[in-house]
Amino acid sequence: HGAPDRVLEWYPDGQSLLYATSMTSPKNRFNQLYRVSAQGGLPEKLPVPYGEFGAISPDGRWIAYSSYESGIAEIYARPFPQIDSGKWQLSAKGGQTPLWSPDGRELFYRSGDAVMAVTIETTPAFKPGKPEILFRSLHVPFSTLDLRPWDISPDGKRFLMMKEQGSDTTAGAGPRKINVILNWFEELKQRVPASAN
Repeated sequence: HGAPDRVLEWYPDGQSLLYATSMTSPKNRFNQLYRVSAQGGLPEKLPVPYGEFGAISPDGRWIAYSSYESGIAEIYARPFPQIDSGKWQLSAKGGQTPLWSPDGRELFYRSGDAVMAVTIETTPAFKPGKPEILFRSLHVPFSTLDLRPWDISPDGKRFLMMKEQGSDTTAGAGPRKINVILNWFEELKQRVPASAN
């Protein structure tokens, strides 16, 4: 394919992976979404035109993805795995990197510096709400090299995002550092001797 594949996520059943491969068309560069079984075999190309990023709902019944099919990135949802049996545009003025809430009742996406939220009803039929700004953030923009620059906590109450370098607004804040401790258990045993029984 000419570029490395990017694993996006496991399917909810844990038996397949959703991944993207960078492709080139006469007009632009985009990613093609694929499904591959954990047991092996040939990858299955998903019929999602110009799909950049995909996310499968927690119940495994829906796929949300960003696509440049209209000329700008927008967020769409389709039934899954019967992708051709319906299609809904969820974003209003562009969107990238969709992310389902853990309960599947909301879909989040990024649009410029805004994190957008769309309520989702799935019974008796799929019905998206109107996109609303959840909050604004100086997060790292979407890139085909880093397909998942954010995530949501399992309880659905917090987001984890990469921020732009130098976007810290704390006065006088210097560069952040991360300490990585190797063999920490051995160091712990040396510093805290085991008590005698």
